[in-house]
Amino acid sequence: METSQYKCPNCGAELVFNPSSQHLSCDFCRSSFTMEQFREITAENDSQRDTAGEQEFESHTNLYTCSSCGAEIMADDNTTATFCYYCHSPVILSGRLTGDFKPDKVIGFKIEREQAVDTFKKWCSKKKFIPSDFKSEQQLEKITGLYVPFWVADCRMDAEFHGIGKHVHSWTSGSYRYTETKEYSVDRNAKICARGIPADGESKIEDLLMESIEPFDYSEIKPFSMSYFSGFFADKYDVDRAGVFPRIRERAAQASREIIYGSIAGYSAVTAHHESYEVDRVRWQYIMLPVWFMTYRYKGEVYEFAINGQTGKLAGTPPLDKKKLALFSCLVGLIFMIAGFFGGQFLI
Repeated sequence: METSQYKCPNCGAELVFNPSSQHLSCDFCRSSFTMEQFREITAENDSQRDTAGEQEFESHTNLYTCSSCGAEIMADDNTTATFCYYCHSPVILSGRLTGDFKPDKVIGFKIEREQAVDTFKKWCSKKKFIPSDFKSEQQLEKITGLYVPFWVADCRMDAEFHGIGKHVHSWTSGSYRYTETKEYSVDRNAKICARGIPADGESKIEDLLMESIEPFDYSEIKPFSMSYFSGFFADKYDVDRAGVFPRIRERAAQASREIIYGSIAGYSAVTAHHESYEVDRVRWQYIMLPVWFMTYRYKGEVYEFAINGQTGKLAGTPPLDKKKLALFSCLVGLIFMIAGFFGGQFLI
């Protein structure tokens, strides 16, 4: 006999019926819904699905698979052959994608490829001891315009803070030094909306790398259209909402904490006795964000570099050529040795 599964609207994990509360509860994100709330939310989500758009997406999106590293790459009908931008191996067409992977929104590229290459060259010019071929034309050809799948969440947070604020006042009277300490109860209870928190849905790209090229300007978000894929590639997400939810929750909690602490002023010191920042409700969007992406393989390690395709912000860790570093160190040592020798001669 088949059983029905209900997915949490906040994180996508499975909901279970809690007999004591008579609610549908999520053990993963600790959300809880009455039957009426769940029906209302799911009805709203269902009404937002664009069946025609999903069919178009399925008809015009090819899925390529890399036989070396297993990466799955999306491209439009005009792409007949390509390479893997992770390991640079050839990829083969493996079929069509279902409409489940159709994004809700997209931000188009604003940075042209020539601009991205120029940005990377300028960045490299400030780095010392990098391999000679790191900024070669052959390597620069691997810079790829890539739409990275992001889950973007609007979180409503329940924030609670209880602590003690101290006001310390010192003064001198005659030959005595006095210190007066007053303590005050500091309490905060707030509903905080943390909007537009992103988390990439691609496991092969480092999360910190994607966070380093933030922010994206959400005012330029557009309804998704296959036309944005023309001339570019796109990743198929392999981390679902439940997978990115811990990162979303952590960032939402951190943002809420900063707001709470920012509201506490006028004290010499504040000590927290209890504080909590819990997700009450999440609204999700699946958005494709533009990134110029490149990998570089050096001595068995793969280095990733990303440029925000909207703002031009670059992030990445350059490889270190230890031979160049050793040669430079020897040269500096030799210069000091010669300087010391001739300096000693003059003293004699």
